Amino acid sequence: MIYSLDKLNEMADGDQDFVLSVITVFLDEVPQDLEDLEKAIGDGDYDNVYQLAHKIKPNVDLLGMEQTRAIALEIETLGKNAENKDQIEAKFPILKKDVLQVISELGKDFDV
Repeated sequence: MIYSLDKLNEMADGDQDFVLSVITVFLDEVPQDLEDLEKAIGDGDYDNVYQLAHKIKPNVDLLGMEQTRAIALEIETLGKNAENKDQIEAKFPILKKDVLQVISELGKDFDV
């Protein structure tokens, strides 16, 4: 398992509806953000690469995905400069793999 609910549970302070709502929002929004990020990378739309990586970062952070958060931060930072295209393209598949794995795990673990 590459996610942890420790941070989320601490924020929720025992409110399982809150935990479930955050997970539901993650499952609803992050797949589209990931798809949009992949398209932005392919289109060379680096302003959008920066914005989407910035949007994904707190979502994966809430789920304790530290390595994935670090990669999103790198892509966000690299997105400020089109000269970093190769580095962005090298890092994105790792981000995508991790996020898709967590989406699958969350779907199974929470039956949503």
